[in-house]
Amino acid sequence: MRDLYKRLGISPAASDTEISAAIEACQHTALKAEASVVLGVKSRREEYDRLHALLCDIGRLRARLGLSHGQYWLDNAANDFSMSPDNDHSRHDALVHKVTQAVALHDTFLRWRRYAPWIIAGGFALITTATLAVGFVAG
Repeated sequence: MRDLYKRLGISPAASDTEISAAIEACQHTALKAEASVVLGVKSRREEYDRLHALLCDIGRLRARLGLSHGQYWLDNAANDFSMSPDNDHSRHDALVHKVTQAVALHDTFLRWRRYAPWIIAGGFALITTATLAVGFVAG
């Protein structure tokens, strides 16, 4: 689906007269015909506005997740609702980083859990042996 507002160069909140003027000024005959059919009738425009808002929300969500596909399409046939990400890295990358940190922390915990009883027992044995040795030397 094409973003008629973007292609006509008007905002979705444009008045009927602004839309009519933009349609008349349009040089692309197919776009002009489609815009007059869709935006020229009030009920169709209301339905288009609901769908337009939904597709814009999906485009923003895809951009934030780093799921843009626009670079793989020729021309701009499917880029009307594709948006560039609003941050440097996607939320998916941030989530992967957090999960990697959690897994590393869990692995460290398991390693310490495996060896900690032996370390504690060895430390206790060392302290006990040292205490007994000092006691025998002193007494």
